[in-house]
Amino acid sequence: MSLFSELGLKQELLEGVERLGFTEPTKVQELAIPTILESAQDLVALAQTGTGKTGAFGLPLLHKIDPDNKNVQAIVLSPTRELAIQIAKDLKAFAKKLKGVKTVAVYGGSEIRTQIKALENGCQVVVGTPGRMLDLIRRRKLQVENIQTLVLDEADEMLNMGFQEDLDAILADTPSEKQTLLFSATMPKQMSSMAKKYMHEPAEIEVGERNSGSKDVEHEYFVVKANNRFETLKRLVDIHPSMYGIIFCRTRNETMDISKWLSRDGYEVDVLNGDLSQNKRDQVMNRFRKSELKILVATDVAARGLDVNNLSHIVNYNLPDDLEVYIHRSGRTGRAGNKGICMSIVSPREQSRIRRLEKMASQPFIKSEVPTGEEICSKRLLHGLERVKKEAVNPERIQPFLPSALEALKDLTKEQVIERFLSLEFHNMLEYYAGATDVNAKGNGGHGDSGRRRGRRDGRVRGSGRGRSGSSRGGRRSDRRSGDYHRKGGFGGGRRRKA
Repeated sequence: MSLFSELGLKQELLEGVERLGFTEPTKVQELAIPTILESAQDLVALAQTGTGKTGAFGLPLLHKIDPDNKNVQAIVLSPTRELAIQIAKDLKAFAKKLKGVKTVAVYGGSEIRTQIKALENGCQVVVGTPGRMLDLIRRRKLQVENIQTLVLDEADEMLNMGFQEDLDAILADTPSEKQTLLFSATMPKQMSSMAKKYMHEPAEIEVGERNSGSKDVEHEYFVVKANNRFETLKRLVDIHPSMYGIIFCRTRNETMDISKWLSRDGYEVDVLNGDLSQNKRDQVMNRFRKSELKILVATDVAARGLDVNNLSHIVNYNLPDDLEVYIHRSGRTGRAGNKGICMSIVSPREQSRIRRLEKMASQPFIKSEVPTGEEICSKRLLHGLERVKKEAVNPERIQPFLPSALEALKDLTKEQVIERFLSLEFHNMLEYYAGATDVNAKGNGGHGDSGRRRGRRDGRVRGSGRGRSGSSRGGRRSDRRSGDYHRKGGFGGGRRRKA
């Protein structure tokens, strides 16, 4: 592993990187930065999200900018406004010590006149979505005829979202003598054709295997009947009290239903789908990035370009129709050296698709059993008690109430106090899972044993069920929630919705 100081970057950029706390480049940065700096050759870079791609193209792009020239010298195209905003933010941070270098972000859903004014004030780098960037080009507010560098970030996602015509129009307006940098997680045929059309003998670098998943992501799947899909999801969420992740669904209706049900169970959850206004979407994303929301329920289209660090889990409520989309979903966790888990709920008939995903991701997929109610309660109990042990106490605030509390409990032994505490806090969850049945589909559906897992220390083993309609839950019905400290309030208070 080399250091940033060995890659040939300007001192001002090295100071910007050091200011951000980085000293060693990621693998894709180590390979891409010297390649981009040493020549004007085009580049195709294949790497998963979360591997430092913005630094890989952004640092050498900024290195080549002439601060005395106030015209646009580089454009960066990204699939969504969220990613465009994040890229622009990162570039500004890298260039903190570069005097006279300005970056502007342009994207739909925001006032175009404000963006036009920013362009008129002068900038060297423009980051944006294809639709808005093409609009500005056609209005003659964005001049791209003399750019030196063009970056296509998450190019496969832009093609998946239907931006082919916009990209063709933008690229047609750019000069033939420029450096084109294409960064992507996968290399579908459509993108290969695009690279041949617009790039000249590009250099290629790959981090990991082509079209494969991140090695920092563990893949796990649960085989259940369709009417037990939601109950399985609920148990997976219940047994992971610290989950910070995204649940992917096929339809907008599913996202709304699941968000509603989990919210009624006390989870901090919201939805991200195509029905949201841009303002509402921004509100949801801001809350999610700040961890005010722990779970986001989303469709693939709405979540494209979503850039959030430190996600612990991805849950596939349904497998995507296009299995390459799975690689993008799973790549949202296990980023920047962190470990992540991608869990999929599948029907017996879908197990053949798991076999194909294993080949595509070049990783094993572990068949696990849905946890039982007892395992869930045990896991949540231990998690809750750990939080009690670590809870910071302010003696000055507590002291005035302590004598009264001790007096009220003086007739109880320590064991009796603990018994009552557990009964009070875990009554709801214990009641919800009392008599819960096994929801695991019987038989292996012809998939064989791909690493069947049971009795894991983290509790991800076998369990019971509830269908979408709530008609086959398998456990005794309760009018209370089954939440704990991961949700609103204490270990498990609140009313549970009625079916």
